[in-house]
Amino acid sequence: MFREGIKDLVRWKAGAQRKPLLIRGARQVGKTWIMKEFGKKHYEQVAYINFDNNERMEGLFKGNLGIQRILTALQIESGITIDAQNTLVIFDEIQEVPRALTSLKYFYENAPEYHIIAAGSLLGVALHPGTSFPVGKVDFMELYPLSFMEFLIATGNEKLANLLAAKDFELITSFKGKYIDLLKQYYYIGGMPEAVSTFIETNDYAKVREVQNRLLLAYEQDFSKHAPNETVPRIRMLWTSIPAQLAKENRKFVYGLIRQGARAREYELAMQWLLDCGLIYKVSRITKPDMPLIAYQDFNAFKIFVLDVGLLAAMSGLDLKSLLEGSRVFEEFKGALTEQYVLQQLMTNKGITPFYWTAERSNGEIDFVFQSGPDIIPLEVKAAENLQAKSLKSYWLRYKPKYAIRTSMSDFRQEEWLTNLPLYAINAILSVSCDR
Repeated sequence: MFREGIKDLVRWKAGAQRKPLLIRGARQVGKTWIMKEFGKKHYEQVAYINFDNNERMEGLFKGNLGIQRILTALQIESGITIDAQNTLVIFDEIQEVPRALTSLKYFYENAPEYHIIAAGSLLGVALHPGTSFPVGKVDFMELYPLSFMEFLIATGNEKLANLLAAKDFELITSFKGKYIDLLKQYYYIGGMPEAVSTFIETNDYAKVREVQNRLLLAYEQDFSKHAPNETVPRIRMLWTSIPAQLAKENRKFVYGLIRQGARAREYELAMQWLLDCGLIYKVSRITKPDMPLIAYQDFNAFKIFVLDVGLLAAMSGLDLKSLLEGSRVFEEFKGALTEQYVLQQLMTNKGITPFYWTAERSNGEIDFVFQSGPDIIPLEVKAAENLQAKSLKSYWLRYKPKYAIRTSMSDFRQEEWLTNLPLYAINAILSVSCDR
């Protein structure tokens, strides 16, 4: 299975100022796989240590954090003679032994020649009071579910992915039927590695849905296992309300949809817990599209999305028949799946922090607004071949952005003030906007 993150790991290995690397991401997004695959392809040997239910490692890191002492124990545990030049050391599920996280500081300061990658679900990482986090002593890498481009490659459609990467839109349009069919599959399957690999192996959508439901159940079990007991019911209620939140016309998060009379302060900890675990994305409203966008963030208005479009489809009970009926899947839940899909692709695009904009005294809304270099780019999302862009045109007339993008099921086209980008080609968003 191809993951774009391997390229980032190769760059990390070659970096002159390399620090221990901490891979962050939700449970089951492929952290263990990508670490092992990288080690297998780019090192002579791998010393893999899993801290989950590992009493020996827990005892080791309770003691002195001297590097030689730790290395000796790691060699015994892994059965590998660790050589700084040709060995990748992997700390998996590092959140289970918080002092192992602290030890990364000492590796950076006293033994920077060693190549160390650590990973763990965000579950628990922020839940250990007193843990000395190695601020400034580690590099970070975020890992998300497979993007649509990665999904294309994983499912044997690498030539179609390469065509998108080349941005030859005349040729891309010739194959749009194939892209649309694959995009429908992606809406249902999503990018969770186990769901994708199950589809590749079985071509059975029912088995994919079983995997998704099992993942959702595991997340709910994690609520009880890792979250403070008094917060668990609120986490569950907030989590299960998300499909209804996204099915609304404007998608703005409303606490009253969790339960009648609910107040923000009652659910702040629950929401932060889900954010820390990587299970949800929060997209805040901006009051003005100006630099820097974060300075114009409205903390009282935001949208909440889940980590994966396939999981949202499972949570929403999306019927398999939707895949077979024209563009229905793109319009399900008033286009909620489409907005989730676009947000997910933006999140995997480094350097993009998406916001959204609404006018103060009208219904005008821009689904996503983000910075790209010196530019602020508005992006309007349309679920089907709807070419009306009233809100976007109004925004453009008011703020005169250098670039304006609409993404829809329509073909690529460049208009005087607007670029229409097909949903299946959303990965090209930055290069297209900057090529004009």
